[in-house]
Amino acid sequence: MASLPTPPAQPDDAPESYVGLGADIAEQQARSRGWDTVRAVPPGTILTMEFRSGRINFQVEDATVTRCWVG
Repeated sequence: MASLPTPPAQPDDAPESYVGLGADIAEQQARSRGWDTVRAVPPGTILTMEFRSGRINFQVEDATVTRCWVG
């Protein structure tokens, strides 16, 4: 049986540190910290539940990050 692939390491970052930042500043900061994919969505957006290593998600309301999670 083949071994399971090892996912790439994610940046050592605290998602809660993005809450309250402007969306543009949060995206720049996330990219500079090594996140491959930065996704910003409005509240109530329907999203799939798959986990993607290297992705950080921002819920953005009135151009401000109100929630942040990885995957």
